[in-house]
Amino acid sequence: SYLSHVYYGANVLASLDDQHKFAFWYTRRTPGVRSQTSYEDNIKRIVDFSTVEGFWICYCHFARPSSLPSPTDLHLFKEGIRPLWEDSANCNGGKWIIRFKKAISGRFWEDLVLALVGDQLDYGNDVCGVVLSIRFNEDILSVWNRNASDHQAVMALRDAIKRHFKLPHSYIMEYKPHDASLRDNSSYRNTWLRG
Repeated sequence: SYLSHVYYGANVLASLDDQHKFAFWYTRRTPGVRSQTSYEDNIKRIVDFSTVEGFWICYCHFARPSSLPSPTDLHLFKEGIRPLWEDSANCNGGKWIIRFKKAISGRFWEDLVLALVGDQLDYGNDVCGVVLSIRFNEDILSVWNRNASDHQAVMALRDAIKRHFKLPHSYIMEYKPHDASLRDNSSYRNTWLRG
């Protein structure tokens, strides 16, 4: 189970966001260059849910992030949005990137999932989904939004994420539009540093 403290999550997630259904996705990739087709082939939809009970039933049975091999991605996206840069909900957007030490990433992932599903994250209507990227030396959380060109909304989302995680003001977050990711075929290189 991902959950180390189920009682905490139960208090935070009093009810599902009535506007959205959600789906968990999983990607296990082999290191190296990939074509877009092979990347799409590797993304597997695990389960979807639309109730609090459905969320807990699936979430409590997932493996902990620390037990998953690297590189692996876990995705939680609103229903109808695929975790792909080219998806119509994502193609004009981008993502806020937060890098964590492996020892603490699972706790922050759980917190982010509960915030998205429970509609606890300010500016959540602009959020398409969240991703945990398990890598060799660090884990990376990313929050995907709809519109990279709306600078005010992008920065407001950053501030909401920092508030939710209680990150120090000195903590550096990075932003990258998905069209830039498409150009350099990379999720996390060549990002915009936003502080």
